[in-house]
Amino acid sequence: MRRKNTAEWPRIYVCHTYYHVYVTFLKELNLPQKERGRASLVLSGLSINFENLKQRVESTGLFREVLEFDEKREDFFPELAEYRKNTGSFVGNLRNRIRFTRRYAELETPFVPVDFREYQDIYVYCDSDPIGYYLNQNRIYYHALEDGLNCLKNFDAARYDNRGHFRLKMILSMYFNLIFVQNGYGKYCLDMEVNDISAIRYPCPRYIQQSRQELVDGLTEEDKQIILQAFIRDKERLERQIADCGSVGNKILILTDPLCTLEVRERIFRDIIAKYESEGTVFLKPHPRDELDYRRLFPEYPQFDATVPMEMLNFFPGLRFKKAVAVLTEIKAIRFADEVVRLGEDFMDVYEEPMIHRQNEQI
Repeated sequence: MRRKNTAEWPRIYVCHTYYHVYVTFLKELNLPQKERGRASLVLSGLSINFENLKQRVESTGLFREVLEFDEKREDFFPELAEYRKNTGSFVGNLRNRIRFTRRYAELETPFVPVDFREYQDIYVYCDSDPIGYYLNQNRIYYHALEDGLNCLKNFDAARYDNRGHFRLKMILSMYFNLIFVQNGYGKYCLDMEVNDISAIRYPCPRYIQQSRQELVDGLTEEDKQIILQAFIRDKERLERQIADCGSVGNKILILTDPLCTLEVRERIFRDIIAKYESEGTVFLKPHPRDELDYRRLFPEYPQFDATVPMEMLNFFPGLRFKKAVAVLTEIKAIRFADEVVRLGEDFMDVYEEPMIHRQNEQI
């Protein structure tokens, strides 16, 4: 049972992507006005370069403080490699994993920028990252949140990473804290917030549902302007871009994904452009974690800022696309297109070994 928390500050969020920060804004802006401005926001540089997002978020006044977290991957600590070796037996590998779990949390400790015990509620996106190990090994209760919209529907990472004796591994994590299993199975994970439980094939008893669209619907126009202030690096340029879009007839928006190798990824999006450009003018919206240089490789196509979550485009009523196309990105949140197309796993089968992207079929 969770002990009563008498910590001074109400909430802290640990974010690893722009989308995580966007959802955090949705959650905070749906609170009563008197409860705003007291939460802390932690930006982890583990997966992405947030550039000057810290300053833009601070300018909104929505958070008490914005902290940066130099979170370290396991390969930063060479000694952990010893615990990843295959011993040839399940028991030997399990023993190594127990040691890995404890040691990883210890090594991460000097890089943690805040005393989490000072907060009543801790929210962590993607607790499979080092912060999940740290909180569980230090017996600090927290709330997990899904990494991306309906991401467990497309990739149940906890079951995939622990396929083979999953129930035993779940018990060792959830009840004994000997190892760590993410996405609701950590002993000190109170619950995990997801957009749609019905979309998940193997729901965990700790999943709780909070529709992202309901949070968006709860925003006022003033709230939307606060979000745009934080996320849009050059609002005037984006507004000019949107105005220019209005003079174009049928428009096709292609959303990129950080797929495959860069060479194969370039071929994928050249093929997608060739498939859809006959339907209208093609626009590109690179994924925030996509490292392919689209401005150099596709200079003839208008492009939106990669750091802007695609959901931001919903806040511009003058922007309308005939069609929005993605490969594996979940696109149900899009309201600025007449039609949305998710090409899916069958499309990807042509470009890479199917088992690489069909993880759920291997559970």
